[in-house]
Amino acid sequence: MRFTVHPLRFVFEALDAIHFPQGKAANVLRGALGLILEESIFRPKSTAGPSGFADPPRPFVFRVRSLEGRSFAPKERFQIELNLFDENAIAPVSDALQRMAAQGLGPGRGAARLMHREQQRLDIALDTEQTPLHRAALMFLTPTEIKGNNGQLLPAPDFAVLLARIRDRIGALRTLYGEGPLEMDHRAFAERAAHVRMRASELQQVNVDRFSTRTGQRHPLGGFIGTATYEGDLQEFAPYLHAASFTGVGRQTVWGKGEIALRRL
Repeated sequence: MRFTVHPLRFVFEALDAIHFPQGKAANVLRGALGLILEESIFRPKSTAGPSGFADPPRPFVFRVRSLEGRSFAPKERFQIELNLFDENAIAPVSDALQRMAAQGLGPGRGAARLMHREQQRLDIALDTEQTPLHRAALMFLTPTEIKGNNGQLLPAPDFAVLLARIRDRIGALRTLYGEGPLEMDHRAFAERAAHVRMRASELQQVNVDRFSTRTGQRHPLGGFIGTATYEGDLQEFAPYLHAASFTGVGRQTVWGKGEIALRRL
């Protein structure tokens, strides 16, 4: 059983001065991309298909931490990275990004031109982890919000809840854009994850919001960042944590929130 992701990297050269406000780089791209990318990819809806997918996850996520708070003068280069989960979305997303940059980015609407694009395909095996793992640190690189079973946001990432959200996100993306639902015993998986415990954490809350020109409302973009250390039998969960480094976990992952990285200890 595997999960497929297509990481893309676009290198642009600024034609005008371009600025990405701190904490809002993905939001700059959100507004510009939403005007260009076809609705079926940017804001997908479904009236058929699996239960619970009426508001399906988008087939891509941004990875633009390198742009936060950065300014680029004409002729300077910068990169925009995305992870795509639907091979059919590669061409329309690539075309939309090129057109978006030509029309202008950031508060000053500075234009940029595409210099080159790099594309990969990664097939992550989810059920063949061979290396024992009993202690690991999970780094939350961008603001992360995870809802508990009661629907409330968690102050810290409980491992069992975290893995449930990761499992459900990977399963949804596989069902909609990949090889189909996860073939696993969800209850047994959850019971084993419940035996893993958080032993240390260095987390802090980040508060950021965005203004939607479409709705005229402000929306929070914050969450916790930092590191949490877990102990227990982590071997079978390592592939899911690796896959989640590409998908993100929690709320608003498509815009770069919930980016994580696993460090074996």
